[in-house]
Amino acid sequence: MPNQPLELEYPITFPLKVIGLDEPDFEDFVIAIVRSHVPELLEENIMSKLSNGNKYRSVSFQFIAESRTQMDALYAELSSHKRVLMIL
Repeated sequence: MPNQPLELEYPITFPLKVIGLDEPDFEDFVIAIVRSHVPELLEENIMSKLSNGNKYRSVSFQFIAESRTQMDALYAELSSHKRVLMIL
């Protein structure tokens, strides 16, 4: 049987990590984008961490994803910015 892509059932608790250079407003920049797609995002579900070399910052989120359409739009907007180096 060939491998089938995993279909998520929504709504689902979803973890997301966005990585970019540690610039003064990177965290706020990423949070604003995620909040535009996930307005009910809670502050306690956001965590920011500086890399060991202090060059990169990761901003992690956990939220309830409501649909595939919502997630596709969020990933598309995040990946359209040059400041976002990686999305996990």
